[in-house]
Amino acid sequence: FNPLSLPDLQNLVPKMSLRKPQIPRLLLQNVSCMRNAQQILRHVNVSLHDGGALVLTGTNGSGKSTFLRMLAGFSKPSAGEILWNGHDITQSGIFQQYKLQLNWISLKDAIKERFTVLDNVQWFELLENKIGKAQPALELMGLGRLVKEKSRMLSMGQRKRLQLARLLAIDRPIWLLDEPSVALDDEGVRLLEYIIAEHRKKGGIVIVATHLPIEIEDAMILRLPPRFPRKMTLIDMLDRADIS
Repeated sequence: FNPLSLPDLQNLVPKMSLRKPQIPRLLLQNVSCMRNAQQILRHVNVSLHDGGALVLTGTNGSGKSTFLRMLAGFSKPSAGEILWNGHDITQSGIFQQYKLQLNWISLKDAIKERFTVLDNVQWFELLENKIGKAQPALELMGLGRLVKEKSRMLSMGQRKRLQLARLLAIDRPIWLLDEPSVALDDEGVRLLEYIIAEHRKKGGIVIVATHLPIEIEDAMILRLPPRFPRKMTLIDMLDRADIS
């Protein structure tokens, strides 16, 4: 018996990794939401790591915007929890850090009509202390020739592009986009898809609520069901019984 003739077992046995699995950047665990005694979301579970994307679809009123509002911390789930880096975002100390990670686009564009196109982006840059990105962002979104125009002169599609330019200039890691392609032409949609892809390459997270098709590679799709029937109140029961 010659032990030297045996193969090296260390080369045959796969090495076991002792590293803990990476926790998701964002984790929703059994999240439900009630509004005015009506069930809007029920038992939603989502896990997102850096570079991840989630597309929310569903009929009008299914809870897409409500979902984004909860992620933004504007409202709290009625059940379950939303975790950022393993911490509940509803805790005040955690939320103060978490909200600095968020970039939000909604149908309310918050564009200042009296400001120029450039001023609208630079104003947010000043708040973020990220000077120098406004002009390149506007150029990328096709608004370079309009930087000195008053924002009130923009079309709906141009206003949306201005929102997206602001998104790029502020450059936060988590994007919450509510119907971002509304009012965009085909070229604008392609630009939207491009900046989403580039943001993800840098490790950014994108969550999109939309009823329009958007090409986002390898995105998770979460279709929200129609809104659950509202719980009956005492007034409902009296009306049904026709009691006056």
